Amino acid sequence: MSDGRNTPRGGERNHADTDERHTTGPAPRRPAQVWRQPAGTQARLRTLACNDVALVLDERDDLFYTRAALHAHRPEEGRITVQPTPAAGSPAALAHDMLYALGKRLAPGPNTPDAWLDSASAAWLAAAAWGIATGVRHVMVPRTHLLTSRRIDQLLAWRALTGTQLTLLWQMGQHGLPPVLAQVERRIRGRNQFEALLTEPGPIPARPSFPPSPAAMTRPAARLARLPPARPQAARLASLGPGRRPHPCTSATATGQLIQASPPVVITSEDAAALAALAHPLIAGALSVLAFTQARLGSLRFTRDLDITADVSVVKLHEASHRNCPLYAVPLWARPLLAGARAHHRLAAHPPGDSMFDSLMLTEARHVRAHAQALSRPGLPLSVGIPAP
Repeated sequence: MSDGRNTPRGGERNHADTDERHTTGPAPRRPAQVWRQPAGTQARLRTLACNDVALVLDERDDLFYTRAALHAHRPEEGRITVQPTPAAGSPAALAHDMLYALGKRLAPGPNTPDAWLDSASAAWLAAAAWGIATGVRHVMVPRTHLLTSRRIDQLLAWRALTGTQLTLLWQMGQHGLPPVLAQVERRIRGRNQFEALLTEPGPIPARPSFPPSPAAMTRPAARLARLPPARPQAARLASLGPGRRPHPCTSATATGQLIQASPPVVITSEDAAALAALAHPLIAGALSVLAFTQARLGSLRFTRDLDITADVSVVKLHEASHRNCPLYAVPLWARPLLAGARAHHRLAAHPPGDSMFDSLMLTEARHVRAHAQALSRPGLPLSVGIPAP
């Protein structure tokens, strides 16, 4: 892994950490937090830690363990190594580090289109969506002893939501272990045990690479991560505007039995890589569709979860009249991006009939435009005219 990070918000992640540390003395003033643990979370996290987390004890801070963990970073094999940014004060800093390890890059500078990542809840939700969509099975975190208790809880909540195996490197004396990690039963001591851990076959993902139907998402997992609840049916209907109702189009799978999907437009590998690096799952998914269909963003207004086939190989777009809604084959490079958008939609507890990209037409419209303008070029036209609601 490279250490040349593209930090968001003009280097905001590098100022002094304001979270409390595992030290004595008066606690400094806390910044405003968005990610809050619901009642009973600590008990659930203790159970998770005992059953699903491995703790590597490196009391002498041997450089061997850090080097081995960094070398084990192989996203293509479902294993990533997350390097916590030292002394990062942003509440979402560890989620940013997770996104970086997942191959996502954040737009730097003030007024960045990735300003949504200032919210810890939004950043962790994005990291969970990408982890599920890309099939991450094992996450290693060196220097865990430098994390605050709050960030360790965030990490364990993310693990519970994604079903990944978590290996934490505690590189100081055991006396500093927080209570939640003191309950971990699987402890790795010595180089031989650690090397054996790295050579173990990868765990079977708790969820497949392409997420299951929303009905399979358990409510306890959603509550654990404090994700936003689904909107009431009345609110969803009201958001469609006066006199408008959910469209009656059939799903992509049903339509695919009647008509053949149109082939995708070919783009360069460089353009595909640039789209894949976008951190927001909905923006990455939407712009990828515009890239391989050359459609306008408005055609995604009514795209639902059920307008994407289970294997993410076909997507259905919609016209205002819903008379000739086209099907498009999804190229291989775009499937993880659409899978990320779908996972994000499901983790936010939306029903399958809700529009997946509705927020891009409203609250996230300026961010979509900014990313599209940065990526657009003659060989990659991205039409993001936002239609009136």
